[in-house]
Amino acid sequence: MADEEPQAIAEGEEPEETPGYKTPAMKSLDEIKTLDAEDESLNKYKNQLGLQDVYAPEDDPARVRVLKMALVVADRPDVELDLTGADLSTLKDKPFVIKEGVEYRMKIIFRCQHEIVTGLKYLQNTTRKGIPVDKTKVMVGSYPPRKDEHSYMTPVEEAPSGMVARGHYKVHSVFTDDDKNKYLEWNWAFDIKKDWE
Repeated sequence: MADEEPQAIAEGEEPEETPGYKTPAMKSLDEIKTLDAEDESLNKYKNQLGLQDVYAPEDDPARVRVLKMALVVADRPDVELDLTGADLSTLKDKPFVIKEGVEYRMKIIFRCQHEIVTGLKYLQNTTRKGIPVDKTKVMVGSYPPRKDEHSYMTPVEEAPSGMVARGHYKVHSVFTDDDKNKYLEWNWAFDIKKDWE
């Protein structure tokens, strides 16, 4: 049982949606650019979004590329996981070390391509010795397609402390959107220790 992988986040297991929220109808970039073309303030807003310089690589049809994930702790260098590698299955064998009781955040670095992506979400299931210990869902937001990377920082969390909390944790993560497109799904791990070593 201790070697079981965290369970994938199934459709029925996702946290419930916000009451009253309806996913907006999908519109292409061309539709958005021409929408209310005579509205000067709306045109300024569209320009601020960077819709005039759309990044659309011909050799990569993906709408979202998740590039990296990093453990961010104040006064320490970020520890990064490369999520562009050919074999993501090895990530679970290289756990982050998190000192007990420390405050930390996770940073996700990604690129949007071709179209505006709405309602990006980060979902995470954490297990210890095969037992679920945490389920997280954070709204990342909506982003325009551009060559520069976007990044999102999760809210601050405090690592548990004490002898009972120390140990090895397995995590199953999914980067998805309002339309339930899964842009990346990966397993990784972290160890809670008394110190950073």
